[in-house]
Amino acid sequence: MASGTPQKIAILSVYDKTGLLDLAKGLIKQNIRLLASGGTAKLIREAGFAVEDVSAITKAPEMLAGRVKTLHPAVHAGILARDLASDEKDLAEQNINKVDYVICNLYPFKDTVAKINVTVSEAVEEIDIGGVTLIRAAAKNHGRVTVLSDPEDYHDFLQELEKGEVTSKSRQLHALKAFSHTADYDTAIADFFRKKYAGDGVQQLTLRYGANPHQKPASAYMSDRQLPFKVLNGSPGYINLLDALNAWPLVKELSEALGFAAAASFKHVSPAGAAIGVPLNDVEKKVYMVEDIEGLDGSSLAQAYARARGADRMSSFGDMIALSEEVDVPTAKIIGKEVSDGVIAPGYQPEALQILSKKKGGKYLVLQMDKSYTPPNQELRTAFGINLVQQRNDAKITPHNTFNSIIVPKDSSPLPDSALRDLTVATIALKFTQSNSVCYALNGQVIGLGAGQQSRIHCTRLAGDKADNWWMRFHERALAIKWKKGSKRADKSNAIDLLCSGIVPETGAEREDWEKNFEEVPQIFTPEERKAWLEKLSEVAVSSDAFFPFTDNVYRVARSGVKYLAAPTGSQNDQPCFEVAEKLGVTFVEQHIRLFHH
Repeated sequence: MASGTPQKIAILSVYDKTGLLDLAKGLIKQNIRLLASGGTAKLIREAGFAVEDVSAITKAPEMLAGRVKTLHPAVHAGILARDLASDEKDLAEQNINKVDYVICNLYPFKDTVAKINVTVSEAVEEIDIGGVTLIRAAAKNHGRVTVLSDPEDYHDFLQELEKGEVTSKSRQLHALKAFSHTADYDTAIADFFRKKYAGDGVQQLTLRYGANPHQKPASAYMSDRQLPFKVLNGSPGYINLLDALNAWPLVKELSEALGFAAAASFKHVSPAGAAIGVPLNDVEKKVYMVEDIEGLDGSSLAQAYARARGADRMSSFGDMIALSEEVDVPTAKIIGKEVSDGVIAPGYQPEALQILSKKKGGKYLVLQMDKSYTPPNQELRTAFGINLVQQRNDAKITPHNTFNSIIVPKDSSPLPDSALRDLTVATIALKFTQSNSVCYALNGQVIGLGAGQQSRIHCTRLAGDKADNWWMRFHERALAIKWKKGSKRADKSNAIDLLCSGIVPETGAEREDWEKNFEEVPQIFTPEERKAWLEKLSEVAVSSDAFFPFTDNVYRVARSGVKYLAAPTGSQNDQPCFEVAEKLGVTFVEQHIRLFHH
């Protein structure tokens, strides 16, 4: 050490004493003065190394049974001082030396609160105050001070010291780890007291289990505010909330974009159906099994849910429902007839809530959403222990701003309002559908949606097959089915799905089970009959969450009555896709926003 150069100082205060003696030995070898507190000083001293108590500079003893040891200006001014003349002057006036190294880790709060029946008093004693303050002060001043909060870093730190000095890059990385260490520590403390004090369902909600029954415990919480929904009935599971919190923004955006009540039927984090409250004609009421719902014609919300549920009854079985408006009695009566897991909406008429609360033996999940809630701009999720952060997808889909770039036909007139409406429904639905995804819409509702497929063409085929199935249910033969008395809605849905999909078994036990549903067994559709009826489907709008890479997608949508197609561009095959669309009489609209959702 050069003459006149002050001796460097390290302050050590660690709960985890792994590697502590090797570290102390290495520091002393570099002529660094050691100051330590409590048990840390005791262990170093017993090993025969020179160490001073922190009280040597604070001139104050440890007190309050160890609660106060390092909280003193002589410690923290020494850590926080910068290489500034004004700071040097302040230190000199108070006879305080700079601290160059802080080695500190914290009481094991997580281990303590993980114990069975741990009390608040026990947990409180494991809340480190001085340690956190040491770490944060040193990390704040990492331009000059090195902070070590992880024993795993001692070896490389000593190697750097032996070479001369700790680099600026190393100090930065040590500071980053230190800030992460205190952040994780504070999060654990907040989690513990949230469970103790916030009240279940206010800021923290205990869930029945996670994605599967063996994944316990499970919870939903917000770290800085109350949950934006209330549980009015039932008890949610993890997947219920995933569905509800994807379905709610869908109907909220759909209603805001089009000015209608909106509904969605969600299953496994993708919509099985979504719609706005376009009035239903008598045929649609029969197809959607709502012809007996009193007050249906006067409820835009009930009409929206009838469309959302009725489009793909097989996928909607056991759905999570989202509704954009206060739930009225007609809507509740439809829900009351269906197999469903729960509903989320901004409010409920008293009689509607009473109807819903009786479902599933009183266990039906009813959530009330705060309509004014706006989520943060950043989204955080954890996958395999890794935190992923992104900006929330706040893209706005509106009829007149999203679909105003017609590529083919080049001399096309502006899109009619019905096409703009249906493209909006399809595109907003895609925004909340697991990718890859393609959506067909007509009459203000989704009629076919392909979700989560690895290839674009399989999305398009799946959605197109669902749209075809939907349209076949409007065939006079499907409408004229004579059901056996007492047939359940689910059995009717399964039976008509086989009929309209063209996959009724020719013989065998499955055929016999299918026939049991009818007073008169309906005649199976021939390929020619299916083709003739499907050719009558028209004016369908389709949207894709990303570009069509090949023309096969355009050929497939055209077979299901598609007149309007919206998709982002950017494929090497854009031009061939445009040409095929024009040849088939499909209006191709550029949709400028990719809408992947995972």
